[in-house]
Amino acid sequence: PVTEILGGPELFIDTESTINLTCVVRRSPEPPPFIFWKHNDQVISYDSSRGGVSVVTIKGAVTASYLLIQRARPSDSGRYSCQPSGASQQSLRVHVLQGEKPAAMQTSSCPSQPGRLGALLVTLLQLIAWSWLA
Repeated sequence: PVTEILGGPELFIDTESTINLTCVVRRSPEPPPFIFWKHNDQVISYDSSRGGVSVVTIKGAVTASYLLIQRARPSDSGRYSCQPSGASQQSLRVHVLQGEKPAAMQTSSCPSQPGRLGALLVTLLQLIAWSWLA
């Protein structure tokens, strides 16, 4: 199997926007039973007191897992890793910015509003596009 996090190796996000990370697993004989997301080598808890963290995983010939973190804050900066069972781990670094604008800035694919529904719609459209390219 081949694992890839789209948009890496670095992603620059504005404070208060939605972090939207997509992990794709290809060439797997069957979809991985589970995919762990990590932040700075710690498994992400989706029911932590931070709130606003969710994962959507769509299994198929190409499996995609979407990590959505609403209302990004500086403490959300760091290394994010996707670890599918039976496949290699991949990582990228996220920088949550407070007004800074690096020369090659990539922004979140959707603003913090309209929230989870808008972020989910964008990620589902990304999955459709990637499945056509596969």
